[in-house]
Amino acid sequence: MLEWESSDYEPSLPVSEKSNPLTWDIDQASPSRIVRMLQNCDAEMFREETGSTYLTLLCDKVVKTMMDVAEIVELILKEPKDSLVVLSGCGTSGRLAFLVASGFNRALREMNHSEVYAYIIAGGNRALFSSQEAPEDDPHLGMSCLKKVCEGKKRVLFIGISCGLSAPFVAGQLEFCLRHPEVFTPVLIGFNPAHQARNEPTPNCTFTFLSVVQRMQVLANSRKAFLINPSVGPEAISGSSRMKGGSATKMLLEVILCSAHAAAFSRAATTHQVILQHLEAYEKTVKVTYAQSTAIAALVTTAGQSLLCKKRVCYLGWGSLAVLGLIDASECEPTFGAAYRDIQAFISGGYRALNNAEGSIALLGPQFCIAHEDFLLHVLPTLDDQDTVILIYTQTDNITEVMNVAYRVREKMSNLHAIYHQADGDDDDQWELSTKLVLNAVSTGAHILKGKVFHNYMIDVQVTNSKLYRRATRLIQKLSGHPEAQCEEALLKAIYQVDHLTEDMTSGHMATHIAKGRERTKVVPLTLVSLLTGCSLEDASSRLDLQPIIRKAVEALMSKI
Repeated sequence: MLEWESSDYEPSLPVSEKSNPLTWDIDQASPSRIVRMLQNCDAEMFREETGSTYLTLLCDKVVKTMMDVAEIVELILKEPKDSLVVLSGCGTSGRLAFLVASGFNRALREMNHSEVYAYIIAGGNRALFSSQEAPEDDPHLGMSCLKKVCEGKKRVLFIGISCGLSAPFVAGQLEFCLRHPEVFTPVLIGFNPAHQARNEPTPNCTFTFLSVVQRMQVLANSRKAFLINPSVGPEAISGSSRMKGGSATKMLLEVILCSAHAAAFSRAATTHQVILQHLEAYEKTVKVTYAQSTAIAALVTTAGQSLLCKKRVCYLGWGSLAVLGLIDASECEPTFGAAYRDIQAFISGGYRALNNAEGSIALLGPQFCIAHEDFLLHVLPTLDDQDTVILIYTQTDNITEVMNVAYRVREKMSNLHAIYHQADGDDDDQWELSTKLVLNAVSTGAHILKGKVFHNYMIDVQVTNSKLYRRATRLIQKLSGHPEAQCEEALLKAIYQVDHLTEDMTSGHMATHIAKGRERTKVVPLTLVSLLTGCSLEDASSRLDLQPIIRKAVEALMSKI
């Protein structure tokens, strides 16, 4: 049994929010050691069943449920009229829903088969490239989005993704499915045990995520609902489900859909062994990727140096690997309190290649200008050798175009690197997972080197939804040692930028606090400094200005306690 599997280890937290013992001192690690720690964490995804209370990715129950869901997808592929498979989620989960749905629809188009996949992401298409955390808390918005996508359909397989079994947006969609069993079959993918689903009431709702899960568990006995919730272990950076949670989500979706396509079009039966072989192929990909740990650590080093110098890291990608670059870059803002310019991604062909439902949204601002032409015209002229540019491509991409972009970059700067996949066969899914692991390592490692992580906690997490509000409160309590009520009071002072709270502030609903918190930066560091020193918020801000590396500022204060 692993340490975090013990009932005595951080017992009040669900698995997805626990800290991982493997990475407790990752904030002090060298780039090469950071990569080794991430490798060890990712290996936990494939751990064998040990008789603990936690399901594993490879256990019989999870594999059997994947087979059952693949069978329903197969039926829809064979009889697509008035049918739909909907993938939905918030943040990383929604972005991966887009990536997977787009990829499998493309495969169907190439076969002259009608498309059967649709995606929903909380916050709409702008959430593909930027943090849109507020819609995650709105179950009614989730319902209305699902109703709109499925209008006129008579058979819908809905796959909702919530790594922590916590997103009200997805809970609302699952609730809608349960109310309309004549059309919808709901599937939930997440990575906590069912009893750890969020049980916090949502305004104007009669259900919680936990109550929805409990109803689905009953219906699962008659195959009218499905729950796929293996535990993949705590994240390397506590609560950062973009990492293992995202990787496991991608694997589960792709294995289910690949198996269904093989059964529908190649008459290859979906068996227990077939599912295991798919998962084992991904496990091999993880090992092959981390065999390049020296090269990955070099990328972490150069990206970290750029961020420390207040410079930029730019991903320039082709095809689906470019989409993974867009996903990775978009996650840095809420996770590390980063600016969108710190790590930014661009795709060859822009919105035409992305083929998202809403088309180009470049008019929303520079954050949404994602084509290589946007980079060459507006970003490259501002770069120098302290910035980092990473090309992301495979042997099947237009190498002439890749070289032309490389030449343009080299004319302006020398700090150019590449993530390149060269292998025989149809390895798109493996290339994608490998690229995701490398990019996650680069962006996470770079922000660790910048001082945005304390031990293995996101010290500068933004307070932009209820999940992050609760996470911030827990983090402040853990690091300060003060009671929860005092920590939440200090957090509110930082959110409202006052040293004394009014009655309206203290009695306000969490949604009001969160709306104000979205306007603030460095909320958690300010709260910690004021709690640890007893100083005013103005003085706390001055102390942080003197030591901009947040980890070092907090560390120095805690050493004096």
